[in-house]
Amino acid sequence: MYNVPDQTGRHIVVTGANSGTGKEATARLAAAGARVTMAVRNFDKGEAARSELLERVPGADLRLRRIDLADLASVRAFAEGMLADGEQLDTLVNNAGVMIPPKRIETVDGFELQFQSNFLGPFLLTNLLLPRLLESPNPRVATMSSGTADFGSIHFRDLQFERRYSAPRAYAQSKLADLLMTLRLAELSDAQGWGLISTAAHPGYTRTNLQTAGRNLARGDEKQLEPSSRTLLPSQGVEQGAEPLLFAAADPAAVQGAYYGPSRMALVGPTHRAQIPRSARGRDLPASLWAVAAELTAVDAQTTLGSAPASK
Repeated sequence: MYNVPDQTGRHIVVTGANSGTGKEATARLAAAGARVTMAVRNFDKGEAARSELLERVPGADLRLRRIDLADLASVRAFAEGMLADGEQLDTLVNNAGVMIPPKRIETVDGFELQFQSNFLGPFLLTNLLLPRLLESPNPRVATMSSGTADFGSIHFRDLQFERRYSAPRAYAQSKLADLLMTLRLAELSDAQGWGLISTAAHPGYTRTNLQTAGRNLARGDEKQLEPSSRTLLPSQGVEQGAEPLLFAAADPAAVQGAYYGPSRMALVGPTHRAQIPRSARGRDLPASLWAVAAELTAVDAQTTLGSAPASK
């Protein structure tokens, strides 16, 4: 098992911290000494997860805050609350997401659910928290992508899949977008001298509720799918599946703009540095998507262009 380096004195925000890789990452970051803000959509489930984690890690400093990445107003309210507290913030872990709902679902903001929950929401959150992150001596943003990003493409002419919805293609686009966000943030940090490390990870084939939660969104109570531990491809438990994200979020050896994932068939096994897929290698692609996302989320253009935060 990967041993998380000492995180004493660091404050880390983990989205989707009540289940799956987010919950496992929260436990191990807290065990390493971090103060963790658990950013969750459902407060009751978050409180239940927090109670469970306190039994696992007695004395852990765990705080709950509500955020719904499928609602940009909720993202803004979360960020405003964090900034108003005036506390140090060292690391943001963009972990939460939704996977392959069978029908196209539109958010309250008018975006396709996967594109907003997996990308636009985290994009806005990252930008809104950026000024506070840059006050940290060693700021970091770690974002969860997916191996499906290898097969994705950015459909600039139909980002919301309004013409012909394909759940797998929309999911692949959203996770490719996460990887492109990581790369663009790394570029901006280097160009502006921020000292912020931007990394990405993917969990391979990790057995969590992600595989069934999205598919159940359009199903009635009597047709809900149950999580399964049986898979056709090699798969792993959340203990190892969370390790690429933990490495990306906490290890001093993590490299600017790098991508981490399982080493065996990109599905299971110990963490290694994964190859950036061809789908993410377009020279202008990260900057182009960043500009579009800034417009869609109405985020402060000065911040997204890197002119607001002072260089260190």
